[in-house]
Amino acid sequence: MIELYHNAMSTCAQKIRLALAEKALDWVGHHLDLRAGDQQAPAYLALNPRGVVPTLIDDGRVVRESNVILEYLDDVWPDPPLRPADAYRRARVRLWNKRLDEGHHDLATATLSMGVAFRYQYLEKGRDVWEALVEKIPDPIKRARRRALIDEGLDAEIFRVAIGMWARLLDDMEAALGADAWLAGPEYGIADIAYTPYLTRLEHLNLTALLDRRPNIAAWYGRVKDRASYGTAIGEWNDPEYLSLMAAKGEEAWPKIAAMIDGSR
Repeated sequence: MIELYHNAMSTCAQKIRLALAEKALDWVGHHLDLRAGDQQAPAYLALNPRGVVPTLIDDGRVVRESNVILEYLDDVWPDPPLRPADAYRRARVRLWNKRLDEGHHDLATATLSMGVAFRYQYLEKGRDVWEALVEKIPDPIKRARRRALIDEGLDAEIFRVAIGMWARLLDDMEAALGADAWLAGPEYGIADIAYTPYLTRLEHLNLTALLDRRPNIAAWYGRVKDRASYGTAIGEWNDPEYLSLMAAKGEEAWPKIAAMIDGSR
């Protein structure tokens, strides 16, 4: 039996639900409320010491880290395959997903989301409450970054860094998708699955103007959303309150973000 500890709007959880849907695998879900700190409960930290989602359990075996889980699912359930057959294209998949693990997820995307929208979910709790939640974050670097973003929003120093990372990533995706229909070659696979939630996050944050001069990414994202797995894994889990907050705050933030991008060119 497959169990998945996840969150409805988590980008990392979304990618695992996408893979499960593509492989038509049944699973039992345990939904964690990240704003309430469910991921910091001792019972969950015993499964995932970093206090993040997702965590997959397959017949009692615990598998952590979303990109590791993607490969695990493809190893255990290889039909339909979600990785290329040849070694070179498999290396391309690993390079794309390595980029997420080495900064784009924890720094660029988490910073963008928190600085633009999610900080308001913390602020409305009052400083004493949100400070207590932040203090429970196991990683001291993430803890300091979260505190700065809640306090300063778009004015936090790390926010400008994150915008630059996003611009470089989108440029690289645009170039890759000019050569192939999918990120690692002619077939859809786990690189596309891994990046789908990040483009979805831009859409939810009302920041798709970033794609105006990137037609290859826009076309790729359209193909991704046309797949049945997208509705099952992402669309059906969207939280209307989150969507409303993200869209409104993203619209407010866009002029300042656009100026940051123009200033970095």
